[in-house]
Amino acid sequence: MSDVLRVEVRDRVAVFTLDRPERLNAVGTETVGLLRDALARVREDDDVRALVLTGAGRAFSAGADLGEIESFTTPWQFRAFVGRLTETYALLEEFPKPSVAAIHGFAFGGGLELALACDLRVAERGARLGLPEMKLGVLPGAGGTQRLPRLLPSAIAKQMILTGEPIDAERAHALGLLNELTEPGGALKAAEALAARLAAGAPLALAAGKRLIDHGLGMDLTAAVAYEQETVSVLFATEDRAEGLRAFRDRRPGEFRGV
Repeated sequence: MSDVLRVEVRDRVAVFTLDRPERLNAVGTETVGLLRDALARVREDDDVRALVLTGAGRAFSAGADLGEIESFTTPWQFRAFVGRLTETYALLEEFPKPSVAAIHGFAFGGGLELALACDLRVAERGARLGLPEMKLGVLPGAGGTQRLPRLLPSAIAKQMILTGEPIDAERAHALGLLNELTEPGGALKAAEALAARLAAGAPLALAAGKRLIDHGLGMDLTAAVAYEQETVSVLFATEDRAEGLRAFRDRRPGEFRGV
């Protein structure tokens, strides 16, 4: 669809590839706009059940486009830029279909923030993940200071944010930031395999599961459990639930249609 973002669909999985390898897939205004458009299209495509994000070349993403940022002359221009990133990453986080980031090389700054907005993350051994904005005299501005402490112990997140120093994929996996760790060259294949397993699930249940987990974390336990009961009761009335039971009895994979 563009020189900076490629979109491919195979086996019910959409693969979004940041394609600015000469700029280490730096995320600028053009990339953000194309990502928003692609998310809107895939959202309405019933043939797509899951999403993978990856980067071309030797890295997932070096972060926000510093060349574009250096052209700003006022804080308001920077605020508008960060606002576009934040809104787009929120769209990804709230996307009803599950997403998987496939990380290789490194994911820094706005690139790591993009990966944090995904539901799941896979990375290759030796990859590095970090929020280096402190070394530039600023801070992450597209959700990094908020999403990272929700995925890591707060002391680890504080160290990464306040020093700007990255951690390697092995440590990130041990801390639970990554779902899977692969050998070099294997992140995309593993992410696509994981996305395919997700895509085999019932679409309505997948979307509901995301909402329950993401929204329930902000509720007290009693309210969250009540929300869960209401949600699963609605799912009980779906055709997919009936198909799931039939498939279980027939000892075959379910053929879910999202109804």
